[in-house]
Amino acid sequence: MATQFLRRFFAPRSLVVIGASPKPESMGGIVLQNLLQAGFAGPVWAVNPRGYQEVHGVTCFRRIADLPEIPDLAVVCSPLSGVPTVLERLGRRQVRAALIVSGGASLDADSSDGRALRARLQRATLRSGMRVLGPECLGIAVPSMKLNATYASQPIGDGSVAYLGQSGMLGNAMIDWAAGREIGFSHLVTLGDSLDVQLPDLIDYLNQSGRCRALLLHLEAFTNARHFMTALRESSRNRLVLAIKSGRTPEATLSPVPPTAGVDRRDSIVDAALARAGVVRVGDSDELFDALETLSRLKPPKGDRLAIVSNGVGPALLAIDRLIDGGGRLAELGEGTAEALMARRLDVSRPGRNPVDLGGSATPDDYLSALEIVTRDPNVDAVLVLHAPTRLAPSLATANALIDARQRLRHRLLVSWMGLKEALEARAACNRAGIPSYVSPEKAVRAFLHLVRYRQVQHLLQETPPSLPFDSSADSRQRCHALIDDALARRRDRLTHQETGDVLAAYGIECAPSEYVFDLEQAERATERLQGPWAVKIVHRDNCEPFRYWGESRRQAISLVQDLEQPGSVVDAVVRLEARVGEALPDSPIYSYCLQTMQRGKGSLQLCAGITRDAEFGPVIVFGMGGYKVDVMADRQTALPPLNMRLAEELLDRTRAGRLIREHSEDPDSAVGWVARLLVKLSQMASDLPRLKGLEINPLLLNHEGMMAVDFALDLGPASTQAIMPYPEQLRETVTLNGMEIEIRPIRGEDAPLITHFHTFLSERSIRYRYFHHKAVLSPRELSQLSQINYDRQMAFIAVRRVEQAPSQQGGGVGTAARQEEMLGVVRVWNDSDNIRTEFSIIVRDDLHGIGLGRRLMQKMIDYSRQVGTLVMIGTILSDNLPMRRLLTALGFTLRTNVEEGAVEATLKLNEPQSDWQRHRLDAALD
Repeated sequence: MATQFLRRFFAPRSLVVIGASPKPESMGGIVLQNLLQAGFAGPVWAVNPRGYQEVHGVTCFRRIADLPEIPDLAVVCSPLSGVPTVLERLGRRQVRAALIVSGGASLDADSSDGRALRARLQRATLRSGMRVLGPECLGIAVPSMKLNATYASQPIGDGSVAYLGQSGMLGNAMIDWAAGREIGFSHLVTLGDSLDVQLPDLIDYLNQSGRCRALLLHLEAFTNARHFMTALRESSRNRLVLAIKSGRTPEATLSPVPPTAGVDRRDSIVDAALARAGVVRVGDSDELFDALETLSRLKPPKGDRLAIVSNGVGPALLAIDRLIDGGGRLAELGEGTAEALMARRLDVSRPGRNPVDLGGSATPDDYLSALEIVTRDPNVDAVLVLHAPTRLAPSLATANALIDARQRLRHRLLVSWMGLKEALEARAACNRAGIPSYVSPEKAVRAFLHLVRYRQVQHLLQETPPSLPFDSSADSRQRCHALIDDALARRRDRLTHQETGDVLAAYGIECAPSEYVFDLEQAERATERLQGPWAVKIVHRDNCEPFRYWGESRRQAISLVQDLEQPGSVVDAVVRLEARVGEALPDSPIYSYCLQTMQRGKGSLQLCAGITRDAEFGPVIVFGMGGYKVDVMADRQTALPPLNMRLAEELLDRTRAGRLIREHSEDPDSAVGWVARLLVKLSQMASDLPRLKGLEINPLLLNHEGMMAVDFALDLGPASTQAIMPYPEQLRETVTLNGMEIEIRPIRGEDAPLITHFHTFLSERSIRYRYFHHKAVLSPRELSQLSQINYDRQMAFIAVRRVEQAPSQQGGGVGTAARQEEMLGVVRVWNDSDNIRTEFSIIVRDDLHGIGLGRRLMQKMIDYSRQVGTLVMIGTILSDNLPMRRLLTALGFTLRTNVEEGAVEATLKLNEPQSDWQRHRLDAALD
């Protein structure tokens, strides 16, 4: 339902408080008094069955049916047991939004009629046709609208920060923390038990708000990961988003989530999801406001190299420990910087090296001299100033000196004023001047790491990746689906070792040469085809399950015999393995025996890679060290598919395995490329095969010759949904126009070079028709926004053809082969979050006008938008774009000229509205 009726929560024209009471300590009394004190301008009524004439000066009615008008918003403060009846009565009165602040009762305990209160509330919500926020929430505050429908203990200041949380009490604490730091809110909402309105709905609504410059999130659980990720990624492209997550351990989770196979710390998946959405995650409430203060005042640095200037080495060493532990780097000062510092005798402990220790006799002028030198060093990304008060350098005097000189200091400055009495005044002065200040060296370094982390997650969100190393084909997908269908038809919930090898081969993943045999005679003949020495593994049901580590050494001993030199030894091993499994695992049916050549003597690194499934986020890619003799979970890191090469390398670099590869491989670039390509293939597999529940490749051997999967297992489950919508492969099609074979397909992040090359074929007039002004060059950020789209809310179809190119000319295409893709045209749409309206744009190369390509692209987009249920397509074109006007008229668009703007507004109705609310939104969109 997304943002349906949410305006009535955030900008109501009138409201009623159900359960309002003259008792000042009652919930209804507190909420009503907060509304009045905030100065809400619209009509306010109260309802209380006790028959009060008024409550706190507000007219009170005995029944909801007696209200003189239909209020936009009902704030329900009556006892929770009676709220289902209240919701039904509000529904009959055609109220469309209800905020339930009532709480204090278990929603899942059975009542006298045998039904849990949660079920009764849900049934009443559905029958009423309302949007319901809560129960057990703090309420809603929008200070700019003079709305404070909360039971907060103090007024809520106006500002540009929005807070969305799930805990009412934590929301109350946030108000007090913010007031202490003089931070105001544009919106403040807590959801409580979230029976109807969910967190992604609220994020979608705030994405339409210009007042929200930063978003603070308190997260507990995720009910719709795709909606959450879609809304969050859209939000973080336009504003700073910070998140704190409770329930990081099973003990702190109110609604336990099943463990994720192959992942020891489930919270790492939340880390990966938030990073993928461009969000900075913090560890505690205090850190939340520290990060907000830092990121709202300083732009992220280009790198992670920090220089430290201090009047003592002790505080600097504390800061360095925190910096290295957090993944930052201590900047290495350049030769010129070192010489300048030593020439002025400013560095006493380790002259010319970082940290710069000014010593206890340093004065404010010494600080400025050192900073003017250090901030000019190109090897430094930011500078941390540490100050302990001394007679020669009082805190406030030093702070004022920094403030006066800050325009001359080129780099980003963070300052830690240590102490309490003197330091308070210095911190206050710097805060007023816009210089972030912190109480300790550790907190200052943590703030710097927030800046680094924000740059990293935004880079991942907007970076243009290199070309794809692999495309799955319809034939390979069909073969894999056939294997899965056959296994399920045989009532198996996993594939055999041989079938899993076939799936890997279909995706271009090399497996160790294997022979699968079923009896002793076949085993002996297999040794003639396969070079020794050999290993024999018995394939039975229990060892075809991925991520099964309990008793692994025992299972290996039962199922595997290695280093067999003679064919007769192989036959003996088959006999022994059958006996072992029959005795130890009598209920595990035997499928076959796998004979492989031993893979030793090549200096291989054992890795583990695979796919697992999380109960909240769906398919997850895992990677780390492999093998069974150590805890393989210790190095395991996770990422959400779909992956490209950049994201795959980022996953690799988070692991110890990645560090070993970069430090010890003969050719690190090639090794990293091999691993990254394999991870992208696994990502594609997760998208193509939704019934794949888990896949583990362990060990995966990496050496100078390449990569090889030695052992693997794959199990099956119900079809899953990815948290991030994958590339819509099914929307590709090939057409022939003017004798050219043209593929029309959805755009992908790797197409940025195609867009750049495409723009060289556009005239100034074509560019003006598309952008309404001349745009000769697209910036990297614009290229990222045009190529990396959110398929849930956007779509772009590009027309491409294959052309012959000499290697020296390949800069304009994608790939390394002689036949390159060349972009011919593109059509785009941007949907609103409720899928009511979509706005289109289209552009075709100048040398291809008149062959019908524009019409073909527009028709494909119209068909797509109809299929996904969008109600109306709109667009704006310049009045002198006559060819486009003729095309849109032929396609059925209604054209309306806007004389003042010199433009034509085009509208095409696609689908009929299915509700009054959709009809209202559609009328507003067309107005």
